Amino acid sequence: MRIFNFSAGPAVLPTAVLEQVRDELLDWHGAGMGIMEMSHRGKDFSGVIHEAEADLRALMGIPSNYRVLFLQGGATQQFAQIPMNLLDGRSADYVVTGAWSKKAYKEAQHVGNVRLAGSTEGDGFSRLPVAHELKLDPQAAYLHVCTNETIHGVEMFDLPEVPVGVPLVADMSSHILSRPMDVSRYGLIYAGAQKNIGPAGLVLVIVREDLLGKASTITPSVMNYTTMADNGSMLNTPPTFGIYLAGLIFKNLKAQGGLAAVEEANVAKAKRVYDTIDGSGGFYRNPVAVECRSRMNVPFTLSDPALDAAFLAEAAERKLVGLKGHKSVGGMRASIYNAMSLEGVEALVALMQDFAARKA
Repeated sequence: MRIFNFSAGPAVLPTAVLEQVRDELLDWHGAGMGIMEMSHRGKDFSGVIHEAEADLRALMGIPSNYRVLFLQGGATQQFAQIPMNLLDGRSADYVVTGAWSKKAYKEAQHVGNVRLAGSTEGDGFSRLPVAHELKLDPQAAYLHVCTNETIHGVEMFDLPEVPVGVPLVADMSSHILSRPMDVSRYGLIYAGAQKNIGPAGLVLVIVREDLLGKASTITPSVMNYTTMADNGSMLNTPPTFGIYLAGLIFKNLKAQGGLAAVEEANVAKAKRVYDTIDGSGGFYRNPVAVECRSRMNVPFTLSDPALDAAFLAEAAERKLVGLKGHKSVGGMRASIYNAMSLEGVEALVALMQDFAARKA
């Protein structure tokens, strides 16, 4: 029996996809070898990466004037790579709503001129800023946001009012593919793979074509979006296994009915967990404003922190793992990504209700 893995990432992957990977590991489609052993220049892998891109475009409705890049290094590398490619000698705005957007802002300061356009750190990252709290530069090279904060459990359902002509750049690492999104509202979207896409080490970048060709002269070729786009993400050897697995997950999501169906399932799962927290009479607490609660990452605390260890021990006995909260905030965190089943969520809810009944 597989455990229920609530880890924030690397995270649970669809069982059906893992079984297909297992079956194809030694012999992919009769090739006599696995995908990890193939040349990235060969026709077989070329077909894999092209099909993965086509399926992603269909899932997300990516317009034709956007390029899709399958890169290495993870989303954290993009914190520097984005200003290298987009600043173009100007300044950029950053909205800080949690640990990851704060890190992105800090890293960008090493590259060029960026400014803090708004922050909710004073409120413990428990909400999103309202319009009058944002001081946006209408001449900014871009506006950066994190649309789902993995650690603090804050999700952006309504985008900020972006000044005309300013591209919106979004870190979607922990909720990409969890619901339909209007890609045309963004200049650039990026996401580490290890939440909803595939294995760690792969990062997805979706960039509007008019934003290419602006890279600083100090940008290495392998970090230059234009160069990577011109070479089909294969200037160097790409993360072939990660791209292959991502392609299988894209097909799996399409088979479920696409992102509208995926969103419906995610709403139901998140509701079960939040209803359990809110209905516990204060035994469990979620610190996030209700309208900003993430569907993917649910942080919560117990009324008595001394009970944390016992809760985690009982969770482990029930094969529920990855529930310990991030070290910077403590408590618990249930990451309920696309691949987390409703069965797993119900198992967590049963533990929470049973534990509260005995310990309250």
